Amino acid sequence: MWRYAVTARARAAFLSTQAAARELSAAHPNHKLSENPRDSDSAQGEELPAPVGFGENVDSQPDNLAPGDGDAQEKCSEGVDVELRKGQEVYEIDLEQLESVLSLLQSSADGSLESNFDALNLTLHPEFVVKLVETPLVLGENLIRFIKWALKEKPEFRVTTHVLDALVRSTCSGLVRKRDVYFLWDFVKEIGEKENTLLNLEILNELISSFSKLGKGKAAFEVFNKFADFGCFPNADSYYFTIEALCRRSFFDWALSVCEKMLDAGVLPDGERVGRIISWFCKGEKAKDAHLVYSSMKVKMQDLPRSPVNLLISSLCREDETVNLALEILGDLSGEARKYGIKLFSAVVQGLCRIKDVDGAKKLLLEMTREGPHPGNAVFNLVINGYSKAGDMGEAIEMMKLMESRGLKPDVYTYTVIMSGYANGGLMEEACKILSQAKNKHPKLSPVTYHTIIRGFCKLEDFDEGLKLLGEMKHFGVQPNVDEYNKLIQSLCLKALDWRTAEKLLEEMKDNGLHLNGITRGLIRAVKELQEGEIEIAEA
Repeated sequence: MWRYAVTARARAAFLSTQAAARELSAAHPNHKLSENPRDSDSAQGEELPAPVGFGENVDSQPDNLAPGDGDAQEKCSEGVDVELRKGQEVYEIDLEQLESVLSLLQSSADGSLESNFDALNLTLHPEFVVKLVETPLVLGENLIRFIKWALKEKPEFRVTTHVLDALVRSTCSGLVRKRDVYFLWDFVKEIGEKENTLLNLEILNELISSFSKLGKGKAAFEVFNKFADFGCFPNADSYYFTIEALCRRSFFDWALSVCEKMLDAGVLPDGERVGRIISWFCKGEKAKDAHLVYSSMKVKMQDLPRSPVNLLISSLCREDETVNLALEILGDLSGEARKYGIKLFSAVVQGLCRIKDVDGAKKLLLEMTREGPHPGNAVFNLVINGYSKAGDMGEAIEMMKLMESRGLKPDVYTYTVIMSGYANGGLMEEACKILSQAKNKHPKLSPVTYHTIIRGFCKLEDFDEGLKLLGEMKHFGVQPNVDEYNKLIQSLCLKALDWRTAEKLLEEMKDNGLHLNGITRGLIRAVKELQEGEIEIAEA
């Protein structure tokens, strides 16, 4: 293998040779020495390269530099700055040419670069190009233009994997420029289509990562889809960076296709990165697909951060078809995650009630009372409301009693939903009993409480009881609103044809500063005109 060596001692030796020459000249003024220490006998026949700015900064040299064998060490001590060895062959980088090329590359990009390269009469070697590429502060576009010029004009030069790798790392490190990365990808693609053995996994991953940083999802996806053409197999980084780039641009369908390949290959990134993938899919309303990723991690028994798991549970609860998947994940929670997971458990209970699996919600609630997190009023009310809507009032009352047995006090909402369940079933006597309990436990009720039971009486055409409840609302700190008046007036007009009572309620509304909508006002007038017309006909 060819490799070049750069040492600090080479530069020091060169400087010490110059100092020795000056001392000798001072001691023997008649003895003429060449101004160039290469011409002196002290150089022992070895030619020293001229000092240039590039070779003076040892720290700027790449980490993989090696001194070579013993002969190379001896040459370095005598002043050889840079050399490349292969057996007995020696390749020396011409530092003057190197600095000339660098001077051009570090200038602004224009159309004159190639013609300037021609004027330098360069003899190129891959390691010369690598040295150029690894020099900082050179535009990636200019480097690529130089290499493309070399391939066209210098038949002795051939691109190697080492050159490509150095070019990609240089262009994609630090402050990444969009123009440079796109130019680089076009060049890499061109090389790969001619000779795909030159490309490797690291080169392609670096490109995908750079496109992801730039927010260029389509370009990253194009690189990913070229893996097979270039004889490479994606690894965990390949999948992750591609999914990241696509999700940043909300290309979730493409991201899912990459994710499916990742799961089929069984190649998963670490837990932190998988957690990010789950979060991206949840935010893109792909919670069901995020659950597949979660399940794969579970099979591999890898831990995930708590935050993406919490987001996954919440997202699954929003869709009816995935609520039970959220319920499954709750079973995986333990320790601190379960202890402080009341919001997650509440979301699942709410989801189960929404899909009318109230028995499942009750089962989860009872599990919570045994193992935690301990349910509060909100969770009990969800289940009680679910049973009340289903008309299973026995279960609703049982849950309220369990609630009380755990030291929780049923609130106004609890009584209201139970009253609603009884009223919807026409069981107004039981509804009134619950109302009485609510009055005893709470000095102030809500308008919804009265609206619920007034609506029940109107449904049964028991308007007297409805009017009675309307009158007592103020005694329990509740001001009748438009809904209560509107419901009673409509029922009086449509069912009882009692426009007189309806008009009285309308006047009462005006006194309370409430406004009745025009449709209901028109209904009162219509019923009144109808009845007065019938009376006139009868009298005639």
